[in-house]
Amino acid sequence: MIPSETPTSYEDLIRVIHNRYDDMSRTYQKIAVYLTQNPNDVAVMSVNAIGDRTGIHASSFVRYAQSLGFRGFKELQAVFQRRLTTAAPGFDARIRALEDELGPKEDRSDLGFLRDLVVRDVTSLQDLLANISATQIAEAAALMEAADTIYLVGQLRSAPVAELMRYMLTMLGKRTVLLDAGGGLSTHMARVMQPGDLLFAVSFRFYATEVVNIVEAVAARGVPVVAMSDSTLSPLAKSARVLFAIPEHEYTFSRSLAAPMCLAQALTVALAARLQQDRDSPRIPVVTQT
Repeated sequence: MIPSETPTSYEDLIRVIHNRYDDMSRTYQKIAVYLTQNPNDVAVMSVNAIGDRTGIHASSFVRYAQSLGFRGFKELQAVFQRRLTTAAPGFDARIRALEDELGPKEDRSDLGFLRDLVVRDVTSLQDLLANISATQIAEAAALMEAADTIYLVGQLRSAPVAELMRYMLTMLGKRTVLLDAGGGLSTHMARVMQPGDLLFAVSFRFYATEVVNIVEAVAARGVPVVAMSDSTLSPLAKSARVLFAIPEHEYTFSRSLAAPMCLAQALTVALAARLQQDRDSPRIPVVTQT
């Protein structure tokens, strides 16, 4: 189905992509995720280069553009190019700038591995600062403050983020429950959540099925959800009251948790400022030996 009106602005295009995402083929969904996560790269790279990067044939990108009402990929790309005139540098551009500052990256020593990871982590943190708004943080912190109990869920490599949140929220005195996957009880534990509670969910591709199911189930019962994921097209997005989309970029070894961990800390500091009524020096208490 081709839209009756072809999107002319970036905002309209993203809205159309979101509205049609659930009805797309799996290939088109992969293309949609790439377009929404990498708008700056889409603006400057050829369709063949994008195809090589994603492992999807360039002709599929052309057909996808046509399905949105464009005559071809270049016409769709023009929308991204117009956006680029006011956008912050993309992930690859930030990496190149850091590498130019730090020098050549051909070092394949153990220290060189550390250098490459640090460059990418710094870049992901810069992206985080550019893409997360004050409104999002304030809304999430307000929901956390108002919640009777904050439930946390994150599995697989998202688990460390949920664990860190449990530690910091507990030290702030918030009633906190971690929906631990151990014992297979997470889904059953989630059933006791009430609308006065809050679910904080973390999941990145490939999304843990149990996490997605829990998010959808509790949202349907009126429980507010704050979610951290990789895309506004994530299966968590439609259920989230507040969604923090942190695009994931390929790492040589693994995908980093630097940005999600930093955001988790920022949210708990924002909550601490509210609970302690101290915006100048909010603190997370620490466990000390007596």
